[in-house]
Amino acid sequence: MNPLNELEQEIGTDFHNKDLLQEALTHRSYLNENPGWQYDNNERLEFLGDAVLELIVTEELFKLLPDKEEGELTAYRASLVNYKMLGRVAEQIGLARRLLVSKGEAKDFGKAKGHESIMADAVEAIIGAVYLDAGFAAAKQFIARFIFPNIEEVLRSGGKDPKSLVQEIAQEKLKLTPTYKVISETGPAHERVFKVGLYFGEELQAEGEGGSKQEAEINAAEKALAGLRSDNHVS
Repeated sequence: MNPLNELEQEIGTDFHNKDLLQEALTHRSYLNENPGWQYDNNERLEFLGDAVLELIVTEELFKLLPDKEEGELTAYRASLVNYKMLGRVAEQIGLARRLLVSKGEAKDFGKAKGHESIMADAVEAIIGAVYLDAGFAAAKQFIARFIFPNIEEVLRSGGKDPKSLVQEIAQEKLKLTPTYKVISETGPAHERVFKVGLYFGEELQAEGEGGSKQEAEINAAEKALAGLRSDNHVS
């Protein structure tokens, strides 16, 4: 079966314009090695899909949680649409074996620091493609199928991501606000790796790496949480 048709079956959408889906699967690095490729990279579709995803998730949380204030709703939304949650979707639909990336990127896929971000971005690009091809209702159907099942888990966690938890702990236990600083940026533009330091005052608490500053900050926060717990700052 054609790879595009296989993916359509996985996501439950039959595209009228297959070019949109092909574009959603084209990473910038692939174009660097294949300049004659007839499709654009997926960044514009990612931009659109991100906005569609945020609106649909916001609407669902607004209806589902009528007693929650803006701050709580924002935290729940952030937890539902972060790169880790979208990475789960990518795994569900077998996106890693279908995304077009450079040979170098493909060689280390699954191990490279930017892997999760690339997958999350591609999921957003697919949402953008579904929206353009079949409209808002179809995009909502995709998100309802692959994103909404995670709502219960997010509600149980209080919608708190590692950065929020570190900030709460640092302010409550240590009376300070953590800060993040970029230590280094390496790799070519399409395979950037950021190293970020998490500081308590002037003291470096943890370092994190990722394919974006946000991903590196979250990685640093996760490491800091583990350190705080082992040092008995946190029960």
